[in-house]
Amino acid sequence: MKNVEMALEGDILTIKVDVTKEFGLSSSGKTIIIASTEGNQSIPGSDKVKIGLNVYKKK
Repeated sequence: MKNVEMALEGDILTIKVDVTKEFGLSSSGKTIIIASTEGNQSIPGSDKVKIGLNVYKKK
């Protein structure tokens, strides 16, 4: 994962992303990647629940 912190507290999933970071252009070249789970990932503490997250901004 790039720039994504997750924590499961009881039944609440908290996601933290530093929106000041950049990881280069998306594959299309239209957006700048800020954070990504790089596909679907299990959330911490639960193999049954998955997340797929992309945070980006326009170029």
